[in-house]
Amino acid sequence: MKKLSTRTRVVTGAVAVAAVGASVVGAVSASAETPQQAPAAVTSDVQNKNTFESSHLTVDAANRAARASLDAAAKAGQKISVAVVDRNGNVIVELRGDGAGPQSFESAERKAYTAVSWNAPTSELAKRLAQAPNLKDIPGTLFLGGGAPVQLKGAPIAAVGVAGAPSGEQDEQFAQAGVAALDK
Repeated sequence: MKKLSTRTRVVTGAVAVAAVGASVVGAVSASAETPQQAPAAVTSDVQNKNTFESSHLTVDAANRAARASLDAAAKAGQKISVAVVDRNGNVIVELRGDGAGPQSFESAERKAYTAVSWNAPTSELAKRLAQAPNLKDIPGTLFLGGGAPVQLKGAPIAAVGVAGAPSGEQDEQFAQAGVAALDK
């Protein structure tokens, strides 16, 4: 075998390295241009027996109810907070009236949550405490007048809660004004 000169070996080595480098760069760039396939999403076409439909108030309707409660309280010279919650007790809208006490905001939300949970005005639920005093221990509830459920075909879909007036009776009157505004 013929011995190659140092110069020939260096040039041959450089050409070989360049060829290998070009093939690596080509492979990397080809894979970069090829879009990666995302894993297929798991799909399921569930049967109707596995689902249910529910009705919810729109944000516009919840705002209308809250404003009607605030307006009714203002006409009576009361400063209140009002909360409107959905069927699951989640707040849709909550308004603190000018001058309403700091406790009224949370109390309004808890009254609305209580009313929608039991599908009854909180003044009626407060009467049940005599037979079941441990009801008051359920987290997030407040058994004082001022919560009124919003019903569709007898089922609760939302509730209005009011707090801040001198009595639960007045709070509930303002909450009922909010519910009544939804019929208009």
